[in-house]
Amino acid sequence: MSESTDVVVVGAGVAGLVAARELVRAGKEVLVLEARKRVGGRLLSEDLLEGVPIEMGGQWVGPGQDRVLGLIAELGLSTFPTYVAGQNIGEFGGTRSIYTGRIPKLNPLALADIGQAQLRLDRVARAVAERDPWLARHADQLDGQTFATWMRRHTYTPTGRAFLRMVTEAVFAAEPEDMSALWAAFYVGAAGGLDALIDTEGGAQQDRVVGGSQRIALTLAEQLGERVLLDAPVTELTWSDGELHVSAGRTEVSARRAVIAVPPPLASRIRYLPGLPGGRDQLVQRMPMGRVIKINVAYSEPFWRARGFSGQANSDRRPLGTVFDNTPQDGAPGVLVGFFEGKHADAMSRLTPAARRAQVLNDLVGYFGPAAAEPIAYLERDWAEEEYSRGCYGAFATPSTLTRFGSALRAPIGPLHWAGTETATRWAGYIDGAVESGERAAREVLAALEGRNRAAVD
Repeated sequence: MSESTDVVVVGAGVAGLVAARELVRAGKEVLVLEARKRVGGRLLSEDLLEGVPIEMGGQWVGPGQDRVLGLIAELGLSTFPTYVAGQNIGEFGGTRSIYTGRIPKLNPLALADIGQAQLRLDRVARAVAERDPWLARHADQLDGQTFATWMRRHTYTPTGRAFLRMVTEAVFAAEPEDMSALWAAFYVGAAGGLDALIDTEGGAQQDRVVGGSQRIALTLAEQLGERVLLDAPVTELTWSDGELHVSAGRTEVSARRAVIAVPPPLASRIRYLPGLPGGRDQLVQRMPMGRVIKINVAYSEPFWRARGFSGQANSDRRPLGTVFDNTPQDGAPGVLVGFFEGKHADAMSRLTPAARRAQVLNDLVGYFGPAAAEPIAYLERDWAEEEYSRGCYGAFATPSTLTRFGSALRAPIGPLHWAGTETATRWAGYIDGAVESGERAAREVLAALEGRNRAAVD
């Protein structure tokens, strides 16, 4: 099949679909090519029980994420709050605490250590977020060390370090040894501070989309209609003399511009002719994906609520280190969602499904008691095994990547423009960042097409 269009968009996640919608609104012909047999990218809803959809990919939205919240409202969708009533469970430094509010009950020295480290990180993050991070003051110093090194230098208690490690795993699905301290600071600053990232009420986990967050992508795709082509993995892009040719299985597309809206590691698997500049290629070689296995466990009712628990639990010693109440809006069935992240996901991926399930239930029993051992349904998703994701929650930069090659993150190359949540300047890594990146890429394409049209007239 051969197609011709103004703009081809590679990837039908939120970033690609938003870019396509903006271009269609501007009167351009657009074709979206998606490798999967579905839209949504890292957003995915599955039936946990018959007729009960549950989020198996990205799911939360919160205050300050104005782009995605505006899009949700525009699409006629709605949100509801994550359940937070009751007591949380925290296990840090060998101590279990039952608490309400943001911070678990720790010894005063550990609390002071966590507080001063957060103040330092937020201060650095604000400075980095004011500009492209590779241009920030002290960027070389931050980028030349891992986030683990930064943590060791700025925390003074084992519990303080354990807390920040747990936060890193929960936010990035990676270990602090894996990533640049500059990337960590940029990411925190792009969200407006660490509290915004880790808080539920008032933070990034505050709200869920009724029916699941994949409905954002599904509704956008419905609006675009036949412009979205599924089961069309792009393998090659060739351009010369203002003409772009895209190969996607049995589909060949001619276009004037392209928006590449897939994670950096996947963008690097496409063959480009002519080849991309070395700086761009070096960049994506140094931006791996996080590693997470997401698990939803259903019960006949949310039994933890009757016991006064919120369903939120965190631990620096259990593989299932982060748990939330993921019960549907109507309150049934009861659902707990948990995550194996970073090194824990690596270890759990090597187990059989039965052994992995046993570990999940063992940890949930440790948190909430014997009732957690009797689920009525269980679903898991290892995002590193997804051919067209290769990990979650997003890509991150390893040390010395941003200062050497960061300028290639968003810069167009010939007729190619780059989108995806990793390219956002606000809420990078979140659905909101994907929306921002799609809007930006569409503006770039329109400006480039307008420039060509003006040149032709002149």
